[in-house]
Amino acid sequence: MRESTAIRTALAAATDDRIFFDLDGIEGQYAALLRELPGVAVRFAMKACPVDEVLACLARQGAGFDAAGPNEIEQALRTGVPLDRIHYGNTIKSDENIADAYRMGVRDFATDSVEDVAAIARHAPGSRVFCRLATSGEGALWGLSQKFGCSADDAVRVLEVARDAGLVPSGLSVHVGSQQMTAEAWRDALDDLTDLVVVLAGRGILLDRINLGGGLPALGCLDKAGRPLDPPMDKIFAVLREGMERLAAESPSPVEFLMEPGRHLVADHGAIRARVARLTTRSGADEHRHWLYLTCGKFNGLYEMDALQYPLEFPGHAGGDHVPAVVAGPTCDSDDAFDHEAGLVRVPAAASSGDPVWIHSCGAYAVGYTTQGFNGFDPLPYTCIGGSQ
Repeated sequence: MRESTAIRTALAAATDDRIFFDLDGIEGQYAALLRELPGVAVRFAMKACPVDEVLACLARQGAGFDAAGPNEIEQALRTGVPLDRIHYGNTIKSDENIADAYRMGVRDFATDSVEDVAAIARHAPGSRVFCRLATSGEGALWGLSQKFGCSADDAVRVLEVARDAGLVPSGLSVHVGSQQMTAEAWRDALDDLTDLVVVLAGRGILLDRINLGGGLPALGCLDKAGRPLDPPMDKIFAVLREGMERLAAESPSPVEFLMEPGRHLVADHGAIRARVARLTTRSGADEHRHWLYLTCGKFNGLYEMDALQYPLEFPGHAGGDHVPAVVAGPTCDSDDAFDHEAGLVRVPAAASSGDPVWIHSCGAYAVGYTTQGFNGFDPLPYTCIGGSQ
């Protein structure tokens, strides 16, 4: 498991269901990212872990924030981060959202349509805009290829309309998909960005920043069949460095590079202490099958369980027999379970109600996706440990 000694000690000492965040681990992950991509400005994707202590920790290290709306902007401002390190990265914004963000001092807005540009010009005059390009999302666990982004031709039109409306056409952005498992996705995105920077310069639009978005993967989870995820991190970082160097060389104007990592910084530095609710054996359509029900699930900490498996540890069952089981949460919702068609999880045959279970590498989206008590099951409280002040 990737968690530090400190977080394992906290899991062992816990007496209630709770998620722990290792701030020292998050700081170390941030520092490692800057070593791999020197000079890149980090804008943490707040949705991945909207925890005040985590945000303050990252702000102290020099990170800024990718905010999706006024509430996230307000939370980012509470960290004391300078306003020029916050951008409104959501291409979907109402007039009221734009006006509120502008009133709070934000001057950097993502966009992908001329309609949105017109609204920004009305409610945030003089602001800087960066246009998001669509990507295929191939190679990612979550492709993000439909709802956001526009074609290269549309991007030219969007930024020309922005310039004519009195806005500053500042940059381009991409997102290659969440938990992107290939280096090729980054290479393709940087090739497209480089080509478009040159085309825009020919239209008199000189960009000053390129936002490479999110997508950097975490390492600690398993795929749906229970196999370790193994993204080629060395190759991904090499492709990013090479692509940024090539783009900077071909750009007619100096450009700053930004990234919006989320899960890459926090996923492997969060863990949940939960309990066994029940281990059962039930006769299914074609076989007898064990089901292990936990006291937390999709709606209070493990939302992404339909796309991956969180590693489980049973500290009270170091040895003994194991059985293959479907792992599920406690609610009366059939989606509250690991994807059992992809593969079963080996669990202790002697597991009984109340036994502690440690769920690893769940620091991303564990808090943000939690409901306010779906089906009467409370959200998990959280504790942050470590961190420099």
